Amino acid sequence: MAKRKVDTENRGFQTRWESEYMFTKVAGKPVCLLCGESVAVLKEYNLRRHYETKHADKNKNMDMEQRLQKAEELKRGLKSRQALFKKAKSQGQAAVKASFILAEEIAKSARPFTEGDFIKNCMIKVCDEVCPEKRQLFLNVSLSRNTIAERVDQLSINLKEQLVKKGKDFIAYSLAVDESTDISDIAQLSIFIRGVDSNLSVTEEFLALRPMHGTTTGHDLYEEVSRCVNEMELPWEKLVGLTTDGAPAMCGHRSGLVAKIREKMQEENATGELTAYHCIIHQEALCGKALKMEHVMSIITRTVNFIRAKGLNHRQFKAFLTELETEHGDLPYHTEVRWLSQGKVLQRCFELREEICLFLDSKGKDTTQLRDEMFLCEMAFLCDITSHLNAINLQLQGRDRVISDMYSTVKAFKTKLTLWETQMRKENLSHFPSCQTMKEKLSTSAFPSTQELLGNPFAVDVESSPPNLQMELIDLQCNDALRAKYAAVGAAEFARFLPGTMPQLRIQAAQTLSMFGSTYLCEQLFSLMNLNKTSHRSRLTAEHLHSILRISSAQSLTPNIDELVEKMGHHQVSPSTSNK
Repeated sequence: MAKRKVDTENRGFQTRWESEYMFTKVAGKPVCLLCGESVAVLKEYNLRRHYETKHADKNKNMDMEQRLQKAEELKRGLKSRQALFKKAKSQGQAAVKASFILAEEIAKSARPFTEGDFIKNCMIKVCDEVCPEKRQLFLNVSLSRNTIAERVDQLSINLKEQLVKKGKDFIAYSLAVDESTDISDIAQLSIFIRGVDSNLSVTEEFLALRPMHGTTTGHDLYEEVSRCVNEMELPWEKLVGLTTDGAPAMCGHRSGLVAKIREKMQEENATGELTAYHCIIHQEALCGKALKMEHVMSIITRTVNFIRAKGLNHRQFKAFLTELETEHGDLPYHTEVRWLSQGKVLQRCFELREEICLFLDSKGKDTTQLRDEMFLCEMAFLCDITSHLNAINLQLQGRDRVISDMYSTVKAFKTKLTLWETQMRKENLSHFPSCQTMKEKLSTSAFPSTQELLGNPFAVDVESSPPNLQMELIDLQCNDALRAKYAAVGAAEFARFLPGTMPQLRIQAAQTLSMFGSTYLCEQLFSLMNLNKTSHRSRLTAEHLHSILRISSAQSLTPNIDELVEKMGHHQVSPSTSNK
């Protein structure tokens, strides 16, 4: 005979059992109102046996009406206790969640962990004025330095777990790697990942920041990158691109990072070829230095330093400009690390060239060079061309940039350079306003050739394409619906609309989308690093710095705070703990 299953018998709780046996139903189980015990099987015999065995003597003198009243009183008491427990539980969870939220904001704003105590004191003072009856709820929110540090680490771990989970779906990914030194003279290796899944959705996130206390050779860099890739459980055969700043330790033919990773991929029997890129923005900045205009910039720098370096000169110069009622009231500084500052300094100096000469004359300085016509022409050209270089630099910066779009920008700039050169040979200075002011004929320098990537699949010559793509390219170029979709969404988004019947094109698109065009994200991370690890926080540990940067640089990932609160086991912080 088959064993009976209670769940299939559709047994229901009967209302009369409340007064007869003092039982009620809680979360699907019968619970005794007198002692709080529950009965495993919802069966009248079990309820009656429990009542007669343990509570028969207590209520034997009650009539039915009294028993009903007694049952209702006990039910109200039970509900009150349950509500109190739920309220305490929800308040505890809210306090923990609030501490996570504030820890995330502190990390994103580059504030020290001790700011939590300051924030809590402000919260308490506001509460005393606005809602003093809820003071205890605010006291329960733990924001001590140790708590904030622990919360930041937990948020970072949660983001890393999400990234690892996403990484399992990548069909292609690339890395951007750069190295810099922090305030404590510790070399920091920044690594970002850009991965594409089977739906051709791009994920671009911070992977790791690794401190390097010893040497920073190609082998050292490889060890850190390799360890990071293995920790994230990323398959080497899906690595398609590596973007660096072009330093010898990165790109050395024998012992550089690129060479070491290629050896590793061969060891792992990876069939794909690693494509190594020199950061496009870095290339553009290096090309800007090929203008051979150091003699002009050195004179400008000396002039600006004379005015800005001494407080008295600076104040007098600003007062001088105010008296002359000029459009600009000051000169900016120029620093070699900030590429865009050079254009701003040149533009301002050119616009204030007469006023600067007058001020220097009043100080007894020689202004012969600054008044020389050839020098002014060279400064005008340098001012205009630097302005154009800064414009392309800004176009190449930012997140979620597709490498094909970046190369299209560079290609367009090369075409502009050709046009400018032709126009300048004809004394047409319409795109060089400063040069037009000086009325002189100048020529530009050539822009170095760069690798051209496929940007428009409908304009590609099928015969010159790889054999494995030719048949699919013909199908694509003959599909009017896909051509219309390309015109509507553009090159960056079109890849997602490639049908599954074109697998080779989808793989090619995934590899292209996954590639970094620059190390901009690494440079941006170093700025965040310097903002967090200052001379006042030089003892910030590598682990905490790593956690802070993961939170503040997260793009498509957000910490799952509700999940973290759940993992805390509904922990409620006591007031004594929160005041430590």
